[in-house]
Amino acid sequence: MLIAFNKPYGVLCQFTDDSVPPRPTLAGFELPAGVYAAGRLDFDSEGLLLLSDDGPRIAQISSPKFKWPKTYLVQVEGEAKDEHLDALRKGVMLNDGLTQPAQASALQSVPDWLWPRDPPIRTRKTVPDSYIELTIREGRNRQVRRMTAAVGLPTLRLVRISIGPHRLDGLASGAWRKEPV
Repeated sequence: MLIAFNKPYGVLCQFTDDSVPPRPTLAGFELPAGVYAAGRLDFDSEGLLLLSDDGPRIAQISSPKFKWPKTYLVQVEGEAKDEHLDALRKGVMLNDGLTQPAQASALQSVPDWLWPRDPPIRTRKTVPDSYIELTIREGRNRQVRRMTAAVGLPTLRLVRISIGPHRLDGLASGAWRKEPV
């Protein structure tokens, strides 16, 4: 079984939390029994998370050696210009080394399918924000956030929209569906 889940902001990619007070987890979304997350999505990120009850499938999806492309909608602080996008496309030097080249394009407006975030992101009246669609084939810790910051565009909101052939495609925040395998 393969499940596509649209993880809301502020939810852990696990079923339990030992923090005091406990934070919201996957257990609050009535997912099928016996499924586990194939990879991670940070607490403060949103969007597509795949879950499965098939260990080898989970390993294939989450292992960097299979290089499944992951595409993100990234709202950044500042105007995404050609020089920013070119730097992302060439690879960015981070403290743990050079990233692989990414696919990057600027979006002209907020996508009409994007749901409001709760809580809303912070905005500054004197600094514009813009949207980038970014595809990577690695999975370093907080990689997209670190990449956009390294080119001078701090991430305000991060929404994963696809993993390999699997896409959000209208899946509401907090909802899930079975995917073809």
